[in-house]
Amino acid sequence: MMMKGEMWSNLGSTMAAIMFMYAMFRQYFPPQLHDYIFRYIKKLSNFMYPYVHITFDEFTGERMKRSEAFSAIQNYLSGKSSAYAKRLKADVVKDGQSLVLSMDYGEEITDDFNGVKVWWAARRSTEKTQFSSYAAADEKRDFILKFHKRDRQFVTGTYLTHVLKKGKAIAADNRQRKLYSNSAGHVMSVFRSTSWAHVVFEHPATFDTLAMDAKKKEEIKKDLVKFSKRKEYYAKIGRAWKRGYLLYGPPGTGKSTMIAAMANFLNYDVYDLELTTVKNNVELRRLLIDTSSKAIIVIEDIDCSLHLTGQREKRKKKDENEEMDPISKKAEEEEKKDSEVTLSGLLNAIDGIWSACVGERIIVFTTNHVEKLDPALIRRGRMDRHIEMSYCRFEAFKVLAKNYLDIDSHPLFGEIGRLLEETDMTPADVAEILMLKSDDDEDDETCLKNLIEALRAVKEEARKKAEEEARLKEEEEQKEKEQSVQEDVEQDTISAIEVKENGVIH
Repeated sequence: MMMKGEMWSNLGSTMAAIMFMYAMFRQYFPPQLHDYIFRYIKKLSNFMYPYVHITFDEFTGERMKRSEAFSAIQNYLSGKSSAYAKRLKADVVKDGQSLVLSMDYGEEITDDFNGVKVWWAARRSTEKTQFSSYAAADEKRDFILKFHKRDRQFVTGTYLTHVLKKGKAIAADNRQRKLYSNSAGHVMSVFRSTSWAHVVFEHPATFDTLAMDAKKKEEIKKDLVKFSKRKEYYAKIGRAWKRGYLLYGPPGTGKSTMIAAMANFLNYDVYDLELTTVKNNVELRRLLIDTSSKAIIVIEDIDCSLHLTGQREKRKKKDENEEMDPISKKAEEEEKKDSEVTLSGLLNAIDGIWSACVGERIIVFTTNHVEKLDPALIRRGRMDRHIEMSYCRFEAFKVLAKNYLDIDSHPLFGEIGRLLEETDMTPADVAEILMLKSDDDEDDETCLKNLIEALRAVKEEARKKAEEEARLKEEEEQKEKEQSVQEDVEQDTISAIEVKENGVIH
């Protein structure tokens, strides 16, 4: 007991002496000498410390794009974490059928590969940005790899190659398609490059259930397959590996359903880009750069998303005498600030130099009024295929009948086909009529008869509308004719008065 007490006493005396000497050194030695000595102390410690550290940050390229290495390492360590880590995070994949575990932040695990031992640590740092008016903190995440310096060549070569390859294979096995959206009002920061948020993409639409002419669907499917397999071809001809689709037609003709079918067919993610929430061209470019490959980027109703002319209508100013505290006023101004995305900015983002930063992407525009779009926006090369989503015709109806009624033919199909050719009804309206409320309430024939009645009603309404338009047009023409005659009479009267006043008769 005395020996242990003496040991602690000597240790305390030694620590006190070191602290005293350090205090004297800081007080009486000049700062220039401090730096000189500390530099050599650091060199000495580095020389004696046998381990090397490599940091893998989540974002690269001035935080404009998420690091593929970070994602691969995260997937690779998921298997190791479940076996060795004490604190884990869980996520659901594959339609909720399985869990993927990963180590929590601040945790460290050991990996042994071909007899070489390395250590992995997950780290997260948070801080509030001074530019944001929101209370949420920004996160910076990274992985730290530690290994002995004698294994430097093996780890930086063979081991890291193995980790990246294995991580990408795990990602492919666990891949779950996602639907992304750019969140309104989210402030970009130095630690978070974009404001994409996502949910699991679970839309059930396929080309088999899409109400469209079968021949047209096959053409689109062949075009999609050809695009997905032509990476080398696009590189050979010097073009970015992307393809543009313009879907146009009246509301209810299946434009959104077509996008879902394309995503399910190619197994691509979907990015729903809302232009009205994008502040300017720079933010738009950052958003598109941060999309992944194997993705469909969608801008719906582009004809009414923005006034893409570079000219912005100014909002009316509030009454100058209206009192408002500075914080509320600034928040309201930020909320009501117009998007400054221009047509040239959008064109450069989807078809300029930056468009080649991410490959294997499909860009889809939808519109109800194709005639309103700027020709530069939809020219060939930007929107490579223009697909008209038209009213429901007989071929599309047969798909809907199979989907909703599970029938391939019926005696009433002939009359329905004739009415569909004479009437403009959208697939959405037809589907609503065919949808059975319950098996007991209505049978197949009742649904088809309801459809026939609806088509006849639409046809009659269209006839009355056409007659009314013709009547109004005839009345307008009659008014114009009467007005023209009246103007001629007035002109003759004026001319007669002028003749009389001048005393000249022709």
